[in-house]
Amino acid sequence: MESHQSSPPKQRFRQIHLDFHTSEFIPDIGHQFDPDEFAETLHKAHVNSINCFARCHHGWMYYESDRFPERRHPHLTQNLLPLQIEACHRRDIRVPIYVSLQLDYFTAQKHPEWRLIEPDGRPAGGLMYTPDFRKTLCLNTPYAEFLQAHIAELFELMPVDGLWLDIIAPRDCSCPCCWEDMEKQGLDPRRERDRHLFADRMVTEYMHDLSSFIRKLDRSCLIYYNSGHIWPLHRRASQAFTHFDLESLSSTPWWPYPYFQTTARYARNLGKEIVGMTGKFHTAWGDFHSFKNRAALEFDCFQSLAVNGKCSVGDQLHPSGKIDPVTYELIGDVFAQVAEKEPWCEGARALSEIGVLTTEEFELIQHSLDHTAPLTGVVRMLLEADYQFDVIDSAGDFSDYGLLVLPDSYPLSEQTAARLSTYLAQGGKLIASFEAGMDEHKGDFRLDGIKKRSDGPVDEKGDFVRGENLPANPYAQYIVPEGEIGRGLRPTEYVMYARGMDVTAQDEAEVLLFNTQSYFDRRYKHFCSHQQTPSSGQKGSPAVVHHNGMIYFAHPIFTMYYDKAPRWCKQIFINAVRMLMGEPLVKTSAPSTAIVTLNEQPAENRQVLHLIHYVPERRGQEFDIIEDVIPLHDVAVDVRVPQRVRRIQLVPQEEMVPYTSDPGVVHFVVPRVNGHQMVEIAFQ
Repeated sequence: MESHQSSPPKQRFRQIHLDFHTSEFIPDIGHQFDPDEFAETLHKAHVNSINCFARCHHGWMYYESDRFPERRHPHLTQNLLPLQIEACHRRDIRVPIYVSLQLDYFTAQKHPEWRLIEPDGRPAGGLMYTPDFRKTLCLNTPYAEFLQAHIAELFELMPVDGLWLDIIAPRDCSCPCCWEDMEKQGLDPRRERDRHLFADRMVTEYMHDLSSFIRKLDRSCLIYYNSGHIWPLHRRASQAFTHFDLESLSSTPWWPYPYFQTTARYARNLGKEIVGMTGKFHTAWGDFHSFKNRAALEFDCFQSLAVNGKCSVGDQLHPSGKIDPVTYELIGDVFAQVAEKEPWCEGARALSEIGVLTTEEFELIQHSLDHTAPLTGVVRMLLEADYQFDVIDSAGDFSDYGLLVLPDSYPLSEQTAARLSTYLAQGGKLIASFEAGMDEHKGDFRLDGIKKRSDGPVDEKGDFVRGENLPANPYAQYIVPEGEIGRGLRPTEYVMYARGMDVTAQDEAEVLLFNTQSYFDRRYKHFCSHQQTPSSGQKGSPAVVHHNGMIYFAHPIFTMYYDKAPRWCKQIFINAVRMLMGEPLVKTSAPSTAIVTLNEQPAENRQVLHLIHYVPERRGQEFDIIEDVIPLHDVAVDVRVPQRVRRIQLVPQEEMVPYTSDPGVVHFVVPRVNGHQMVEIAFQ
């Protein structure tokens, strides 16, 4: 067991998150648990950290509690959690302890007055008789006092390597406690925005307070609060965390590809270590006796390494307590590969040339686990074009990037607009689209070079139609690519699947592309064929504008790519990136299905290139899967380097790769990428 120190220990690379949400109607809990078999199975599978349960979503505890004996699982046959910890510690396996926060079915039944209340007065979390433990509890009630006492008891009874505190996020609550506190703070509980503002403040303060309480018990144990999603709330609360686990079971509709890439590229900039968290399940948590395809598990783990994260695989222990050897054969096969790759991942940091401003910055309440459409759209485009990028918010350092992207719906405050103006004046570049760059009320743009001319057409109800993904595309516009912005496209009309902003170019701004109008907007009397009206050939308002290091797209190109993935939208965006930035850090001949990342290890005086090629496919109706590894051969690579190269080799194989150099650029060919290949670029 590791001794406590003044700062938390580093995260380990090969972790398990062992769910154990177990009904009181199942007998003989843990009767087949063998501590040595349990820990030795983990050890053989190369596991070096595992999250084990103190209390689950059902509300049951899995240890002999002195303070709360009524909460001990009624059919627990062994003092399970302490036995798990003791056996794992003998094999140098760390055991953070899992505690459920806002979900606790036992508490919700015994203390309905502690439940979160919807604005209409109903308790949150579903109807009374639904077979589900999601009866959400409010942390602004006396329930919080129970949680502190529960956590304090853990430190009294057993070694605590860390706490993995599950289900905590701002929730729209109108319970009496929240109602009273909102009024004390001068907020109006009747206003949704005020409720959201209060929830954000309350949860952030709760995490800080609970972490301060934990630090009085232990100065260095790991602390993580899980909401299933990492977003700008976590910057505000980051001091309460020792690290960030990025829950992302990509075999679900809730965390689809490339959810993890978007999350990781944001979370890694918050000053904490990150851990990519997937599952061994074919679908999601609680999918008993199912198995993820090995190729899919490899992809999830290797892409975490590529963005400088550690690896965590979710499993669920059978109620009997017997660990499943087949599961750990699967995990062990992948973790053995992770262990071989670790020397080229330890202490690595990303080399990024582009910063994407997250549209989630303006959300106080987590509405879903998925990212917004504009953010996901731009991430997909940049991944498919091999660009090195981060997802950031307005608190980030703009000067770290040669180019910033404001996707579709990113409003500008006066302060952020001033920072962008300084950034551009100092040589930075900017791409904005659609409503991004407008003031908070969408009155006009705070970006130089463009002005709103009108709000555009309205539908029969009088609502603005711009940016809407409507059936039959009734308000279609077209572009005719030309010049540098149209490189790689034919000079003919290409449809835009959402109406753009009606703007004018100001000052010395250059219009790179104009819209081409359809004959008419599709209405109940005026229509043509099955979908949008064809092009009339008549020039309309500006579609793409270039001004002083900024390129603006009038259409929501990133949302359109999220919805329908038209290649021409990606092509004109990538052309804009090249026009503003010149040569990228990395160029490859790999297909757009590959993920390419470039990291540096300063302590080793080297860079490490990751080439990943696993292709998700929609075979069922609900989510994408990966079954096969499709190798790539003879992938040509150009990398911009800061100094002279000493050697290039494939790792961990340590096979030398021939290369040639031009000033500031090294050229080489990777003979084979079988799922994941790392390339070491060592400097003199």
